[in-house]
Amino acid sequence: MTEPDPAEAEDDGRRYPSTIGGMFYLLVMAVVLIALALVVLDEWRTGIRVMGGALMFGALVRLVLRSRDAGMLAVRHKALDALILVALGGALIFLAGSIPDQPGF
Repeated sequence: MTEPDPAEAEDDGRRYPSTIGGMFYLLVMAVVLIALALVVLDEWRTGIRVMGGALMFGALVRLVLRSRDAGMLAVRHKALDALILVALGGALIFLAGSIPDQPGF
């Protein structure tokens, strides 16, 4: 019978992000959840803008951190990840500002 590798035993017990990028990922997700709560509470423009800002912040973090430190923010190449996050965040902010108020709302 072989002894378990100490490195494997240590990894099994981890329940926290192991990179700084993981912490930023959780921060972005927390802000998105807060933004969704704002949308539900009838402040949809503010909520969508906050959500777009969170995605743009995620893009900035992805550009600053090395790929091995980016955690779950790293999906593809650094530039492509950042481009997708900026495009989505910018689109949300643009749409929140450009959709006119509807009568009766």
